Amino acid sequence: MAMTPPEAPSPPSVDAQKRARFSHLQGRLRNRQITMEEATELFNVMQEMLRASESARLAVAAQSRPTPVPGAPAKAAPARVAAPAAASDDLFLVGLLAMGAGAGLLAAMTKRISEGPRTAPEAPRRSGTTGSASK
Repeated sequence: MAMTPPEAPSPPSVDAQKRARFSHLQGRLRNRQITMEEATELFNVMQEMLRASESARLAVAAQSRPTPVPGAPAKAAPARVAAPAAASDDLFLVGLLAMGAGAGLLAAMTKRISEGPRTAPEAPRRSGTTGSASK
């Protein structure tokens, strides 16, 4: 009877390691214990996740488009009426951000106007001596 060697545990996948590191960095950020190097690493991981998500979204969108049949007459492209949903969502969020910034500026200006003009603080007066203490 031949004995087979026990299976060595397989190393965790790169994706699992990235997710674990992401969770660790997120926890450090929540607890405000993150260093600049870790923050940069977290930013890079998030950028990679966004790129992967966007490429997956584009791949699904490309698969859902009908493929033209060879020999069939090409249809005229329909006029583009509306922007894609993602673009309108982005514009909405940018609009909200701009409105918030505008409201903050308006509140600051209103407060400044209601307080009236500010007077400059008086500078400390110098004594009349020119440096010689004895006369």
